[in-house]
Amino acid sequence: MIGNDIVDLALAQKESNWQRKGFLDKIFTQKEQSLIKNAINPELMVWNLWTRKEAAYKIYNRETGIRVYIPLQLECFFETENQGTVGCNGFTYYTQTQISEEFIYTIAVTNKLHFDQINKINFETNILKKDGIPFISKTSSKLVKPVSITNHGRFWEGIVL
Repeated sequence: MIGNDIVDLALAQKESNWQRKGFLDKIFTQKEQSLIKNAINPELMVWNLWTRKEAAYKIYNRETGIRVYIPLQLECFFETENQGTVGCNGFTYYTQTQISEEFIYTIAVTNKLHFDQINKINFETNILKKDGIPFISKTSSKLVKPVSITNHGRFWEGIVL
C-alpha cells in the first residue's frame, strides 16, 4: 500500500496560521511538538510532520476502512531528516520526504521495498474511485491498482505501486 501528501509552502505560509492557539495541540503529539519547538525552522517541521501523517493516514484508511479524524493517533518518528516511520494504532508506515524551497512531499508505504516499486502517474491518467478511494484499472489485464494522489496549491502528484 502507498500514500502521499504535498504542501505548497508559499500557499501554506499565506493561508495557514499554524501558530494560532490550540492548533499544534490538535494535530501533533507532545513529542512532535517538541520537534517543532526545537527545529531550526519550526514552520518547515510543521509541514514535514503534517505530510508524513497525511500520507500514512491514506494507507491506514485503505487498510482498515476507518475514515475518522485521528491526527494524534498518528505519530512520526525520524530515522533521518528525510526518512522515518509513522505509527498508528499498531500499524507502522515507512516514509520518505522530499523538502525543497517550494514544497514538502512525502510518500508512505507499508514495506520499505515498495519505495523502489513506485511509479509516478500524470494528471491525465484515468483515475477511478470506489468508496472514495482512487485506483487505476488496466483493461487488458483486468488488473486494478491502488493509486495515491495529492495536490496543494501549485503542485499535484500521483503515484502507483
